[in-house]
Amino acid sequence: MVIRDMKPSDWEEVARIYLEGIATGFATFETKAPTYEHWDKAHTKECRLIAENDGEIMGWAALSPVSSRCVYGGVGEVSVYISDKSRGKGVGKLLMRHLIDKSEKAGFWTIQSGIFPENMGSIKLHEKMGFRYIGKRERVGKIHGVWKDNLLFEKRSSKVGID
Repeated sequence: MVIRDMKPSDWEEVARIYLEGIATGFATFETKAPTYEHWDKAHTKECRLIAENDGEIMGWAALSPVSSRCVYGGVGEVSVYISDKSRGKGVGKLLMRHLIDKSEKAGFWTIQSGIFPENMGSIKLHEKMGFRYIGKRERVGKIHGVWKDNLLFEKRSSKVGID
């Protein structure tokens, strides 16, 4: 398996994997995949990764800024999506390891995730990768008319100085 930078030409497969995550009902508040143009504007250029094996995209990871305010310039929100048939094979761990490295090289001092409590695979992945649980936002949003909680996890960089 190879981890490489995402290219615009990967979007069709990235969107397909994103739709698989949406279909679970516990990966995102989104109900449809955005256009590439919309997604591109919402995610940092430096931190977009693809896991690929023999030309097949198995998953992807990316960071998006948490705020447009300059004081949060080093804080990114994690997205990690693994194709249905690639889950449980270490793809998420490999993507996350590379995303953490790329985020630190890009100057991010904190990366964070909001995870639905039902998404045990994502929770376990974040814990394995050194994220810490920082709290729960109760009934923070609705999906299909159902209120959902969101668990917050963060990882502070040990390489990017926080003075």
